[in-house]
Amino acid sequence: MRNKLLSLVSLCLLVAAAFAVVQPDDALPSWRDGDARDAIVDFVQRVTKVGGDEFVPPAERIAVFDNDGTLWAEQPLYFQALYIFDRVAELAPEHPEWKTTEPFASILKGDVKAALAGGEEALLELMAATHGGISTEDFSDSVRSWLEEARHPKTGKRFDEMVYQPMLEVLEYLRANGFKTFIISGGGIDFMRVFAEEVYGIPPEQVFGSSVAAEYKLVDGVPTIVKLPKLHFFDDKEGKPVGVHMHIGRRPIAAFGNSDGDFQMLEWTTAGPGARLGLYVHHDDAEREWAYDRESHIGKLARGLDEAESRGWTLVSMKDDWKRIFPFDEPR
Repeated sequence: MRNKLLSLVSLCLLVAAAFAVVQPDDALPSWRDGDARDAIVDFVQRVTKVGGDEFVPPAERIAVFDNDGTLWAEQPLYFQALYIFDRVAELAPEHPEWKTTEPFASILKGDVKAALAGGEEALLELMAATHGGISTEDFSDSVRSWLEEARHPKTGKRFDEMVYQPMLEVLEYLRANGFKTFIISGGGIDFMRVFAEEVYGIPPEQVFGSSVAAEYKLVDGVPTIVKLPKLHFFDDKEGKPVGVHMHIGRRPIAAFGNSDGDFQMLEWTTAGPGARLGLYVHHDDAEREWAYDRESHIGKLARGLDEAESRGWTLVSMKDDWKRIFPFDEPR
C-alpha cells in the first residue's frame, strides 16, 4: 500500500512538473495569432521535443537578443545617449576644455543634432569620456540614480518601463523551455548590467555589450576596478558574432534584433546546423510607438528588411503582431 501511495505521489509530481512549463496555448499572450507567433512556438517545440530529429540539449539552447529597439525602445535617441548627455553636463565643471571641443560643446549648448553629426564615432568618444575615470561601483550607482530620476520625453515614463511586453514574454517562454537568454548589444555592457536582471530576468554574466577599457588598482587600499576613458570593444555589426564567441563560446540557435546592426548576429546564428530562429522586430506602429526603418538616424533596417524572407528569418510587425507594446499599454 505504501509503495502504491508513493507511486501515485510521484506520478502527481511528474504531471505537475510537466504543466509548470509554459504550454504553447498559454505562451506569448501579448502576441496576436499569426505567422510570427507560430514561428517562435514551432521552433521551441521542435528543439525541445525529446527524441525528435531537431532536439537540442538544454546546454546548447542559447538565445541572444539585441537590446536597443529589440527589448526596449530606442527613440528619439538611444537611452544611453541621453544618459551620456546628462553626464556631460554633470562633469562639465571638471572639463572646461569641453566648452570649445566637439562634440561636447554642442551638447552643452543643447544642440544634439550637431553633437551627433559625427555619427557613431562621436557617440563612442562621448561614451569613453563620460564612462571612464570612475570605479565600476560608482558608475553603476550613477546609472541607477539616473534611471530613478530621468523620464522619457514622449511618454513621461521611466526608461526601464519602456520595455516591450511581447519580448518580455518571449524571454520567459524560452527560459521556461530550458533556454539561456543573453543580451548582445551595441549599448554599454556596464550600463545594461545595472537593470537587465531586474527588468529582463537576465543576470549580469549573460549581458555583453560595448565597453571601455578597465584596470585593476588599489584605491585607498581597496581593490577596485576602474573604467578608463578609451574604447575597448564595439559590440555592433561584425562585432556582435565576435562578442558572442568571446563571451558565450557557443553559437546560438536563436537570435533577435531590429536593425542592420544585428544582421551579422542573425546571419551567423542561422548559418549553424539544425533548427535555427532569426527574428527581426520591425518598428511600423507610429500610433503606439514609432514607425521607422530604412531612413532612420538610429535603428536603421534596410538590408535586413530586404533579405529576411530569403534567409528564412521572421519579420515581426509591431502593428499587426503585437496586442500591446509596453507593459503599461492596454491590449488591443
